[in-house]
Amino acid sequence: MTKEENEARIARLKSIVLNMPEKPGSYQYYDENGTIIYVGKAKRLKSRVSSYFHTEVDRFKTKVLVSKIHDISYTVVNTEEDALLLENSLIKKYNPRYNVLLKDGKTYPSICITKEYLPRIFSTRTINKKWGTYYGPYSHVASMNAVLDLIKKLYHPRSCRFPITWDGVEQRKYQVCLEYHMKNCGAPCIGKQSMEDYQRNIEQAREILKGNTREVLRAMKDEMMALAEELRFEEAEEVKRRYLLIDQFVSKSEVVSHTINNVDVLSITNDEKIAFVNYIHVANGAINQSFTFEYKKRLDESDEELLQLAIVEMRERFQSNAREIILPQEINCNLEGVTITVPQRGDKKTLLDLSLMNGKQYKFDRLKQAEKLNPEQKSVRLMKEIQDALHLPKLPYQIECFDNSNISGTDAVAACVVFKKAKPSKQDYRKYNIKTVVGADDYASMKEVVGRRYRRLIDEQQPLPDLIIADGGKGQMEVIREVIQDELKLDIPIAGLAKDDRHRTNELLYGFPPRVIGMKTDSELFRLFTQIQDEVHRFAITFHRDKRSKHQLHSELDDIKGIGPKTRDSLLKALKSVKRIREADLNTLNKIVGEAKANIIFEHFNKP
Repeated sequence: MTKEENEARIARLKSIVLNMPEKPGSYQYYDENGTIIYVGKAKRLKSRVSSYFHTEVDRFKTKVLVSKIHDISYTVVNTEEDALLLENSLIKKYNPRYNVLLKDGKTYPSICITKEYLPRIFSTRTINKKWGTYYGPYSHVASMNAVLDLIKKLYHPRSCRFPITWDGVEQRKYQVCLEYHMKNCGAPCIGKQSMEDYQRNIEQAREILKGNTREVLRAMKDEMMALAEELRFEEAEEVKRRYLLIDQFVSKSEVVSHTINNVDVLSITNDEKIAFVNYIHVANGAINQSFTFEYKKRLDESDEELLQLAIVEMRERFQSNAREIILPQEINCNLEGVTITVPQRGDKKTLLDLSLMNGKQYKFDRLKQAEKLNPEQKSVRLMKEIQDALHLPKLPYQIECFDNSNISGTDAVAACVVFKKAKPSKQDYRKYNIKTVVGADDYASMKEVVGRRYRRLIDEQQPLPDLIIADGGKGQMEVIREVIQDELKLDIPIAGLAKDDRHRTNELLYGFPPRVIGMKTDSELFRLFTQIQDEVHRFAITFHRDKRSKHQLHSELDDIKGIGPKTRDSLLKALKSVKRIREADLNTLNKIVGEAKANIIFEHFNKP
């Protein structure tokens, strides 16, 4: 690969990383042949993956991995625990070569069940199959320890290393240890726990390590019911305790579900020209496939038609033989031996929501990537969202917003900010001194400013705005309507931005009578309206402060004709106050500002 090709590859990968979300999930790296070479998990995907491409990375093995990466994909989940489980599932399925190589020479730990008379269960990094059966490896020690802790709480396997034999137990060669007294071991070494009971516990532990928790729970439930029928309630209670522990362990994750096996999950997220279909495959209660495809709409296909196409393509591509397909809607698709399910609640609905979240995230990331390459696209999208939300007759290319500012009616001012293409156009901002209103009357001030603004635009034949926004509620909107519609006979849409008790943008009002337009507070559209309101408030406050400062700094020297700011500053610097300047003799003033200006100042303060 040439230097130019490598730089282009890194640039393309970095662009993918820039659009990744700061959410938990699993990420996958692909080589030039499309083979997964590394699977990882992250609490914040974007931060974690971007760390691989920092220039200061000095680990040789990380640099080797980065040199092999040609594409990146990822799956979003809701919690870091789910990311762990998904990572583990994908590693077991694809066995990526760099998942071991990047561990600084260490191998992943596994769980071993020994082949002894009384088997032990423990974690190890050394694999020797003649000593026992190994489960793993586990890419994350915390998840492995969680399984081990569950097994210890359930079955209390022995932790001692004595070479216990059947003969030794029969001949009573052994003594109980502290673990028995702490109730961490059933003491099978002295016959306190039967060999059959101990082996049955070990077999159930094997099933849990294999991931077959469903069969274990079913067997335990049957055993619990049988014991209850025999009135052996204490033993039934112990089985129930174990049952609840396993059930709680499994139900912590939405990625692994003991009630679901071998199903396909598809969801669709639409754009105007592109549909994004996310595909998830669940086998043995765990996700082992997750991918999002783009379908370009050519003939305005419906969601049902696109889902039909996606089901056939994805099942063939991933060679799925699942007998159940989970979808967000009913479709007319007859596959032999396959059931279509549209869940409304439960684990299947959770998987469908997870698939939909991944599809929406993929759409959002692609949109961000496209908007970085073409910034105008974002502006057009936001204007289109405003048009759709308010049902405007055309795109709001030019938006203007007004605000007043005064303190008890003094130094009253107003401001108008202009946004073009959803961006501030500061050269078009305007400041207004209130001329006809006396006192603190915000409505009258708004009426004056709006009238002055649009009468001037009409006289100068300047373009009028496509949307006017009042920094206030129904009262401010009505004042603007009276000027625009009743007096000037203009047809310009008017909206209002109301604030809550903490002076934060609370709701968007539109129409007459005004109605609240529903918007999510974390949406880009809401942030744009908040930016407009904050900007007009900032502009008005700044103008008001400047005017108030000038008023407060005014002195009697400013009223003397022929005396400018430089002369005034020289006098104040030398004599410190207006009182001392008034009391100074002509000779003192001559030395500071010269004879001509000294005479003017002296005559002003010494008039008969």
